[in-house]
Amino acid sequence: MAKIAFIGAGSLGFGRRLVRDIISFPELADSSIHLVDPNQERVSITYDFVNQLIKHNHLPTKVFQATTRESALDGADYVIASIRVGNDLEPEKLDVQIPYETAGLRQTVSDTVGIGGIMKGLRTIPVMLDIARDMEMRCPDAVMLNYTNPMAMIMWAIHQETSISAVGLCHSVQGTSKQLSNYMEIDYEQMRYLTAGINHMAWFLDLSMNGEDLYPRLRDCLNDPGIFEKDPVRFEIFKHFGYFVTESSRHMAEYVPYVMPHVEEMKRLKQPIRTGETFAKQNETRQIRIKQAIEESKSANLELQKSNEYAATIIHAIETDTPTYIYGNVCNTALITNLLDRCCVEVPCLVNRVGVQGCYVGDLPPQCASLCQSNVSMQGLTVQSILEQKREYVYHSAMVDPNTASQLTLPQIRTVIDQLLEAQKELMPPLG
Repeated sequence: MAKIAFIGAGSLGFGRRLVRDIISFPELADSSIHLVDPNQERVSITYDFVNQLIKHNHLPTKVFQATTRESALDGADYVIASIRVGNDLEPEKLDVQIPYETAGLRQTVSDTVGIGGIMKGLRTIPVMLDIARDMEMRCPDAVMLNYTNPMAMIMWAIHQETSISAVGLCHSVQGTSKQLSNYMEIDYEQMRYLTAGINHMAWFLDLSMNGEDLYPRLRDCLNDPGIFEKDPVRFEIFKHFGYFVTESSRHMAEYVPYVMPHVEEMKRLKQPIRTGETFAKQNETRQIRIKQAIEESKSANLELQKSNEYAATIIHAIETDTPTYIYGNVCNTALITNLLDRCCVEVPCLVNRVGVQGCYVGDLPPQCASLCQSNVSMQGLTVQSILEQKREYVYHSAMVDPNTASQLTLPQIRTVIDQLLEAQKELMPPLG
């Protein structure tokens, strides 16, 4: 029987979905699941829903609404983490509002790269390190399955500073591969692919079906306006760099310096910006979703079904020693040979009773590696700013970020960072 601790189980996106995934495996139905979240209203939604699932499907699963993180971690076999640090969306609102109003910086998602990603890293990495260090004491053999962003920075810090087994999980590979099959109008189950790179910027190095290279078909999609407009930034990058990337156009727009500095290009590639106003609207929508979730939990679909998330598949593979492959964010131990050693990379991983093991890829195409490396540099400086408590590294991380550097001067970057650090000082780590 596996003990599974879920830190951040009040997450509307992942909470109910991941728990349903787990208990949908008959071999995992006798697990005990311990839900932890500082927001008692939201974690109660997950708790009530899981109890309904258990009762409806006559399962032996035990679920607990843990009062402390420590009690959930004691003796755990697996720790799922999906957290947000701060008062709902207020910090994220400041991450886009202050840079835009002060210096005109345009961001699209702002949670994994750019100034928004840097600030989120400063808020979140210390908390994730605390969780990992608690695991070292309370469940040293447990596997952490992290869904928290900024993924690459968090995993880099955990791998560098702790001894726990940890993998970062995203659904961009699963989602994009399905999208590509739709674009090309082929059977998804027949498609084969290999991707590698960094989180949100991994590349489809191989794309085939029954031995046929599918890239010529995908290039044909470039000439179909109806398809191009569904994914304009990614198709534009594909057109010029030769490989398709794993995360959405909105994300990709701020991973590169070619879109957001240019208003006309933003319009052509249909990229809106995030502002304080859009975040206010998002928070209103979020409150509505919480109320809806409460109501829906009273009459939710209680049938067992699996999503395309990897967490339950990993737990099942380890518990039953059923080898499987997933895509995970792991330490670069010479897995991608032309990216920085010990950074965080997203690669195929073998999962079995031994755990999660990253697979060797070798060199990325040089143009793809170059785009990845510009973001790796930013990630590394952010991580080191926290570990070494150096404020200068925060400035430097923003200065080397592709989107930020393409829009702001060096003095502007310093000013914006100073304002953000002051506005969020209660959530910031020590920075000398």
